[in-house]
Amino acid sequence: MLNKLLLSILFSSALLGANNNALLLLNGNCTTCHFINQSISAPAMKIVQKRYKDAFKDKKEFVNYMSSWINNPNKEGSLMLDMIKKYELMPHMQFDEQTLKEITTYLYENELK
Repeated sequence: MLNKLLLSILFSSALLGANNNALLLLNGNCTTCHFINQSISAPAMKIVQKRYKDAFKDKKEFVNYMSSWINNPNKEGSLMLDMIKKYELMPHMQFDEQTLKEITTYLYENELK
């Protein structure tokens, strides 16, 4: 019984740590332009999150599509042509695949506040 409790605590701590890391990556990279609630120099992150979650209900599809698009932003693959018209196309960013997967997984799994 004690072993199960310890495993549960360790697993929960690992998940919390992964979530915190993804939030740090999001805040340290994306929110420079994509503020959570305000569209100033780019659409608010909540708008981006909603638009892509509405289009991709499946987590794997959401994560893969967003990660791929962020690595190669283009009008043809965007779901936000209205925002591109208003703010211009997002510049090319140099993120490794793992970082993008962590950020986009966080966006899929969490409500932004």
